[in-house]
Amino acid sequence: MEADVQIFEMSEKAAQNIFGQFDEFLKLIERTLKVDIVFRDDKIKVCGPAGEVKRAVSVIEQLNKLSDRGNTITRQNVDYALSLALENREKELVRIDDEIICHTVQGKPVKPKTVGQKDYVDAIKKNMVVFGIGPAGTGKTYLAMAMAITAFKTGEVSRIIMTRPAIEAGEKLGFLPGDLQSKVDPYLRPLYDALYQIMGADNFMKNMEKGLIEVAPLAYMRGRTLDNAYIILDEAQNTTPAQMKMFLTRIGFGSKVIITGDQTQKDLPPGQSSGLDVAVRILRDIEDIKVCNLTAMDVVRHPLVQRIVNAYDRYEENQNKKREKEPSKRVKKDGRK
Repeated sequence: MEADVQIFEMSEKAAQNIFGQFDEFLKLIERTLKVDIVFRDDKIKVCGPAGEVKRAVSVIEQLNKLSDRGNTITRQNVDYALSLALENREKELVRIDDEIICHTVQGKPVKPKTVGQKDYVDAIKKNMVVFGIGPAGTGKTYLAMAMAITAFKTGEVSRIIMTRPAIEAGEKLGFLPGDLQSKVDPYLRPLYDALYQIMGADNFMKNMEKGLIEVAPLAYMRGRTLDNAYIILDEAQNTTPAQMKMFLTRIGFGSKVIITGDQTQKDLPPGQSSGLDVAVRILRDIEDIKVCNLTAMDVVRHPLVQRIVNAYDRYEENQNKKREKEPSKRVKKDGRK
């Protein structure tokens, strides 16, 4: 394989940001792309197979553009840039830094971190109903929450309604102490956590007392018409088709609906169809409804989460192939098949 060497300039400050503490990210790029990288006297030298050198230089240049915009480069940024590079899409990296949705109470900007997340946010802006489907850690609920809070603050909607089905996992709600709200709160805790982080606990409680923000189990939606509201249905894979139809027919004028779920993590009884699966099949081609499929590449938690998701995907794919190859079993009885 033809070898290549490329040398280009970069400031020490930018290199420190891009290559990480103790050159952690530099070593990651070297291992992944099988190249050697040396930084000395404001110059970066990349050596290795011609194609991989070209990829490594492109990855460093894209990370440098993120750095120039004031971003602190993280392991997630580098992992994602490398994932894109392996598909020759690394130039898409800077696309995700075009906008800030809002800020947390600590002043941290909330914005898409992957191309899939950017497409998801753009879909929410353009469509009345959006399905955000993907594995854990892809930011489905968090980004939907950020968009809802931004719309609420700017007066686009007058209230926020968040709901999820209260599916029991081996324990009955009746066994939990307290009143009904105390029983369902544990199921809604992830929604509260996101609200506290973006809006602040005090601000959230004030708006909740006024009825402008509502967090409730899905069963509470029956019989209501929800006008001028931002409505988020979380964990939608655990709805039944009847529940999903009930929820979708609650939509009123001036409302926007985000439905999030992970089709690989259903807690429904065996044999029960998922309302999310059915709805996606039925509604995919309707105007003003958009289905966004996020993948393991869009996971923005610890890099280990992405590897876990990929491992489970491979395992389930292999299991499906084995089942397809197994010959149909015939039961013999009284000498007949």
